[in-house]
Amino acid sequence: MKLTIIGTGYVGLVTGACFAEMGSRVTCVDIDTAKIENLKKGILPIYEPGLERIVQENMADGTLQFTTRLEDAARDCQIFFIAVGTPPGEDGSADLQYVRRVAARIGQCMTDYAVIVDKSTVPVGTADQVAEVVQEALDTRGIDLEFDVVSNPEFLKEGAAIQDFLKPDRIIVGANSERAAKIMTRLYAPFSMNRDKMILMNVRDAEMTKYAANAMLATKISFMNEIANICEHLGVDVENVRKGIGSDSRIGYSFIYPGAGYGGSCFPKDVKALIKTSKDTGVDPAVLAAVENRNNLQKKVLAEKIKARLGTDLSGRRFALWGLAFKPGTDDMREAASIVLIDNLLAAGAIVCAYDPVAMAQAARELPEAWLESSRLILANDQYQALENADAMILVTEWKTFRRPDFKRMGQLLNQKIIFDGRNQYDPEEVAEFGFEYHGIGREAFHPADL
Repeated sequence: MKLTIIGTGYVGLVTGACFAEMGSRVTCVDIDTAKIENLKKGILPIYEPGLERIVQENMADGTLQFTTRLEDAARDCQIFFIAVGTPPGEDGSADLQYVRRVAARIGQCMTDYAVIVDKSTVPVGTADQVAEVVQEALDTRGIDLEFDVVSNPEFLKEGAAIQDFLKPDRIIVGANSERAAKIMTRLYAPFSMNRDKMILMNVRDAEMTKYAANAMLATKISFMNEIANICEHLGVDVENVRKGIGSDSRIGYSFIYPGAGYGGSCFPKDVKALIKTSKDTGVDPAVLAAVENRNNLQKKVLAEKIKARLGTDLSGRRFALWGLAFKPGTDDMREAASIVLIDNLLAAGAIVCAYDPVAMAQAARELPEAWLESSRLILANDQYQALENADAMILVTEWKTFRRPDFKRMGQLLNQKIIFDGRNQYDPEEVAEFGFEYHGIGREAFHPADL
């Protein structure tokens, strides 16, 4: 099948590459000329394990192409995927200007019946808007072409997106016509040998399913962080509580790890958008509002722990920060807990030396220039260089390389042997054996003297 993917960000690039991998002929379109030229050379704009290989191999096979010209990609194209950004507006609503702009361009370029797929995460009712915009463009051209707009939300975890796409838990397709449903079923046949994975519904149901899924996962995270806060005040170890409740099959272990708050391109944006949609319809989203509020507070917990231990005035203090990306397996720093932490520490007078295995280039581009130019924020070459003369090490992102560090070497490099563990990655007793004072999330501080 011939597909056109419009937008070569995270969702668009993964979608295009994976469809090409399974035999479709795919053209990815983007208005960013520099990005397209790099992609033609096999240079990717994002980090995602396994994606570079798939892109390069399918380009070599001729099943994956890149262009800035939608009119070329649209010739004889049966399916268009809209995979552009839907950033949050000031009021929290999803900004659909890019979706509408792409819809207009599709209407200007399509040459025959087509299925137009909303792959971007969009509010309920967006498919109706897309249909209106496409029809307006066709009317302007004086052409009568049939088309269907389908909702096919993505469920990709950054860091595991290839596996998620090629071997999905479920494939949600919202289609209001049997013709479109059959085309989408045929398209996804290589990914859904088990027919139970293909779930067909109407368009608005599919749009809502995506938001509901992300809101539920965000709720689990915020709930566990709330429990962690309670545990800490009661002298309870939240890690034992997590194991206890996770063993209940109705709850499970996924997304109940206490930490420094969720971030990324999806959960913060989608929770905000669903809150806004709820309010617009006259529904009070009390649970969702609590989820968002808890997450905003959670991103400040590490800074509060540091100040409680070392004082509110951190002038002259130096901190080693391990991890900048919002989660391991990606270079994405959108809504990352590390940004809130750095901001709080610098405001208190501290110096921060940070390291991330993948996100260093992204950090240099996205973090405020003033932080870097003042030398108050330093980007280290490796995780141990970040520790030199620091008063504490702060773990923010649980990359594999941080899981079994050389504690003896760490103790030699740090001014003070203190660890603030924002992901409860370390065993307090183990680090205490190396002489470290330990502060985690939802558990009491542990000192060598406690052994």
